[in-house]
Amino acid sequence: MRQILVTNDDGVRSEGLRALADALAPLGDVTIVAPAKEASAVGHALTLHFPLRLEQVGPRTYAVEGTPTDCVNIGVAVVLKRLPDLVVSGINKGWNLGDDVTYSGTVSGALEGALLGVPSIAISLKRTRDGMDFSDAARAAARIAERVLADGLPPRTFLNVNVPRRVTHGFKVTRQATRTHVTAITERADPKHRPYYWIDEAQDDWEADADCDYQAVKAGYISVTPLQPDLTAHRALASVERLLSAPRRRRAGGGGKGLAAVSGRKSLGKKRRIG
Repeated sequence: MRQILVTNDDGVRSEGLRALADALAPLGDVTIVAPAKEASAVGHALTLHFPLRLEQVGPRTYAVEGTPTDCVNIGVAVVLKRLPDLVVSGINKGWNLGDDVTYSGTVSGALEGALLGVPSIAISLKRTRDGMDFSDAARAAARIAERVLADGLPPRTFLNVNVPRRVTHGFKVTRQATRTHVTAITERADPKHRPYYWIDEAQDDWEADADCDYQAVKAGYISVTPLQPDLTAHRALASVERLLSAPRRRRAGGGGKGLAAVSGRKSLGKKRRIG
């Protein structure tokens, strides 16, 4: 029987997690190992300085006091004691599109699976205020999982799947979207008049690209973006070679700081929605 490891970043009691596990059950033995509490926007964090507690909270369902990355590793090494045939992370309450995948705990659960050599999928659904219907996303996850279990994925590749609130078309293979980031940081004061800060969610300011994930979900498609752990900017390799091999220049008047000079510009120009 195929072994399927399911995780998320919304926590072990999330409705999206249960909908995902139920949809995948016909494909194999599903084991849930998920954070004991919400771990959204933790990215690919791995807990190294605190002990990780594992608790069984239901049939084949385990909670870990850690991140989605921790959960995948504990699931493989402690619970299953073997590599699963598939890792699926989700269903996240909110899209993980474009650059936001770098923050997403949901995407990082699938990323960790890929690093371990397991075909992996992350799945996210548009967040709504009037209750969330996970049925379309669950069906999409099951359909993609069935194909991945049958045919596999290229090594060190995983799929980032985003589902619109209403699916009016089918699947569309996409690229990561790009947008102009504007950070909004709100300063407030506590009762003792000490300042504290909130980083606000991003406004949508996406660049036009018909083949990107954002445009696909806005048009009613289920976006499927193949991702990889390799963050090398391959197109920039030649430019960096030229940069480092160029002769050093003397600046008029001296006092040049060369590569040690780092812009002091504040990073208040970025604003992102993460989940």
